[in-house]
Amino acid sequence: MTGIERLHDIMTRLRDPQTGCPWDREQTLESLKPCVLEETYELLAAMDRPEDKANHIEELGDVLLQVMFQSVMAEQEGRFTFDDVANAISDKLVHRHPHVFGDVDAKDSATVLRNWEQIKQMEHKKEARHSALDGVPAALPALLKAQRTQEKAARVGFDWKDAEGPLAKISEEIDELKAEIAARKSKAPADSVRVKEELGDLVFAVCNLARHLGVDAESALELTTARFSRRFRTVEDGAKAQGRSLKDMTLAEMDELWDEAKSREGRGS
Repeated sequence: MTGIERLHDIMTRLRDPQTGCPWDREQTLESLKPCVLEETYELLAAMDRPEDKANHIEELGDVLLQVMFQSVMAEQEGRFTFDDVANAISDKLVHRHPHVFGDVDAKDSATVLRNWEQIKQMEHKKEARHSALDGVPAALPALLKAQRTQEKAARVGFDWKDAEGPLAKISEEIDELKAEIAARKSKAPADSVRVKEELGDLVFAVCNLARHLGVDAESALELTTARFSRRFRTVEDGAKAQGRSLKDMTLAEMDELWDEAKSREGRGS
């Protein structure tokens, strides 16, 4: 028995209406949504630590369980099977890689992506998709959604030729944000929506720059947040070593501890 067959048998038993697990039997597609999201994020965390092989395997298994869980639910309802899921993605991979499974020539990744998007557009004509942006999941985190949206627009040629375009756009958006911040001081609070819009434009432009530089914006921000958190905890430890609380320290005193934390890491940013 293969691992997939074993997992399928276990999940089928857990979902058995008479002898299965009460919790597993009660689950619905709606109730499983938080589980799918949580397991996905836990897998992302494991992917940042590939040296921890056991944890990586475990988290991949948890995501696979969610696929199997829904497949077994569908089998019980007579809608589809796990094999249908596996065959569907296999068919898609073969169809979208004509340069591997057919006679199409694709000499680099950029060509592969353009071909992929063209094939997707052809596939989705029968699905009433009318925009190159169709297919970006609505539930994606905002930063990731921005990058995916930009990627789709770029695949049909709506893009700057290099990173100089988004760099100039960032400067433009900073100037517009400064103007709105200055203007808000003399306007009603309701006008703060303009600041929010301009701030969003700036973040979108930075995300676009990341894409042009070949950097995943979500991962880059996660890296910076983790670094900030690590250094801030060092600042807290430094304050405790002095028998003080951060609330009782001046910003200058905290900055001094922050600079010490940075110097320990040998980083200047």
